[in-house]
Amino acid sequence: MKLDGIPLWDGTEFRGPVELSWEPDRIGEVRPATQRYDELCVLPGLVDTHVHLIGYAGSGPMPDFATWPLVTTRDEQVLHGVAHAQRAMRHGVTTLRDLAGDEAQIALRRAFDAGVLPGPRVQVHGVVGMTAGHNDLFVPPAIPQRKPTADGPDECRKLVRTWARAGMDGIKLTTSGGVLSIGDKNGWRNYTREEIRAVVDEAHALGMLVASHAHSEEGIRVAVEERVDSIEHGTLLSADLAEVLAARRTPVAPTLLINEAIAEGRVPVTAESMAKAAELVATRNVLLAEAARLGVRFVLGTDANGHHVQFGDQLAEVVHMTEILGMSASEALRAATSDAADSIGVPVGRIQPGLGADFIVLRGRPWERIADLAVENIVAVVSRGRLVAGELP
Repeated sequence: MKLDGIPLWDGTEFRGPVELSWEPDRIGEVRPATQRYDELCVLPGLVDTHVHLIGYAGSGPMPDFATWPLVTTRDEQVLHGVAHAQRAMRHGVTTLRDLAGDEAQIALRRAFDAGVLPGPRVQVHGVVGMTAGHNDLFVPPAIPQRKPTADGPDECRKLVRTWARAGMDGIKLTTSGGVLSIGDKNGWRNYTREEIRAVVDEAHALGMLVASHAHSEEGIRVAVEERVDSIEHGTLLSADLAEVLAARRTPVAPTLLINEAIAEGRVPVTAESMAKAAELVATRNVLLAEAARLGVRFVLGTDANGHHVQFGDQLAEVVHMTEILGMSASEALRAATSDAADSIGVPVGRIQPGLGADFIVLRGRPWERIADLAVENIVAVVSRGRLVAGELP
């Protein structure tokens, strides 16, 4: 299969019109074109490093976020996860990392990889969280059926090992409270330093990256000092920690749109969640813009769950990164393609020979005008070398 004459932004830079060939699932040759079609462009498929696939994906009235998982069978939930993944793929997001997975998301990953169903590339991280911690508090206190928790260094190590046995790609660790968790506070400490150290040590020993959910300054600080592999949210990131993260090139996924939507009440949320998000957003923008100025490695991570942020909103998140973080258009595109892919270790995010064949054909020049990165401008999406949306020119 081949495209000829369409200008290419390859994940790092503009290459001009090229002849691009591919086969499932591999980019072939990329060489100067013999013709030119300036109204279109080709760029790599986007990589969202922070999503939650299991959530309501129907077209009817949106059910309650907290109770839907409790009244919906796991088999049915998996089908909603498939729908979310495929919707993201059709909107140009061809790699997703689920940061609160279990056997259901692993099943989705395996089905997509085997070609049982068309789907994006998926990574899955299992959560290691404490009793009464952020992850535990998504389930109302009176419900006895709860997600796995771990307390004390030994239990933490065991849960990491359990997730490794299940086939997880990595671990998500909670080092602060959160916004949507019930009865939680952003500033609550989640885990002692000894527990965090045990999680990081065990995960790294088993070849798994550790992504740390952290809103508060102290939650970010302990995660940084114990050398997690990425910071998720990083909302109250101080300048001194930003300098450390910049020097280490540790990726930070800022999840901008979701916190604003919750803070402003644009999505159905409790008054408690709205107040917590509003408190964070009130100070977030100045801190994160300063962090970007100091060289922090921001990557695309939306926290999309189909309820507060839709799958397909990733393109709007990239645009918003330029507005809040002060990134240039090309910097934001790199954060959503090559740099995001590198941060989670997947061989995509660039259009280069030998890499995975994931790319978007788009109207416009988003590396110059980031507003061109819009769903309505998508002409075609190729995932794993196969056309999954639109028509190839």
